[in-house]
Parts: sequence; C-alpha cells; structure tokens
Amino acid sequence: MSNYVLLLISGALVAVDQLLKLLALRYLAGNPSMELIPGLLQLTYVENRGAAFGIFQGRVGLLSLVTLAVLVILILFLLKGKIQHPVGRWSFCLIIAGGFGNLIDRVFRSFVVDYLDISPLFSFPVFNFADCCVVCGSILLVLYFLHFEGKEHSSPADEIQEEPHEQ
Repeated sequence: MSNYVLLLISGALVAVDQLLKLLALRYLAGNPSMELIPGLLQLTYVENRGAAFGIFQGRVGLLSLVTLAVLVILILFLLKGKIQHPVGRWSFCLIIAGGFGNLIDRVFRSFVVDYLDISPLFSFPVFNFADCCVVCGSILLVLYFLHFEGKEHSSPADEIQEEPHEQ
C-alpha cells in the first residue's frame, strides 16, 4: 500500500473523528452522561483545554505548535519513504490521524471534545476517537521499534552470517 493511500486513510479517520465530535457537541453537551454499556462505557461530554490526563491546561497555542511540528515530521518521514515496514507505516498513519483530529479542535474550538468515558470500570479520564488513534498508533510504533526497525532491508541470510574468527 502506498504512503499516499495511508495519508488518505488518515484523512478519512480525521473525518470520522470530527463527525463523532460534532455528534457529541450536538447531543451530549449540557446533558448528563449517557450509559451505553452498563458498568463499562458511557458517553460524557468534556471540553479538554489541555493534553492527555489534563496536563498543560490552557496551553492551546503551545500544544498546537508541538502537535503541528510532530505531524509535519511524521508526514515527511512517510512521504520520503523513511519507514518501509507496514507496522511502522500504519503507526504513522494512526498517529497522524489522531494528531490532526485533536489539532483541528484546538485551532477552531480552543479545546478538544472528549466523550468516551470508561470511568465506571476504570478511574480514567474521558477521551475521544482521535486519542484512540494516537494510542493505537503509538503502541504499533513501539512494536515497530522493538521488533522490526532496521530489519526491513536485511535478509535472513544476513542474520545467520558470522564474521570469520582469526586464530
């Protein structure tokens, strides 16, 4: 799959994220939580003016600039073919999608719309679809670096060969 297709997929994921946030704004804002799966998942409208876990509250400009810089670097790496392995490329695709989804909120709303609430089961902050993309992409990126990075150009024969020992 080409890197341009992965960027189109990222764009589609951003569209899904923005649609879900519009629905949250329309149907959840100002209303109590809506239970979807009893004891596990509810929809709760939250305006997050910071980053993950509420850090950097009120620093929308700083968060936007850092996010934009990271996204530009990831897109350049992807377009220049620096990452060849599918796991690495998909990780970039997901991180780009989630990053842009939340960046759009910060730039146009000055806050990120969060709505997924698993606090009935875990004591965890409310989050959104873009956050899920970033987390899944980050997990894939860690897997890529642990298991695949640097191995995309080597063959199994290269790994078996040993240097001759001098006596």
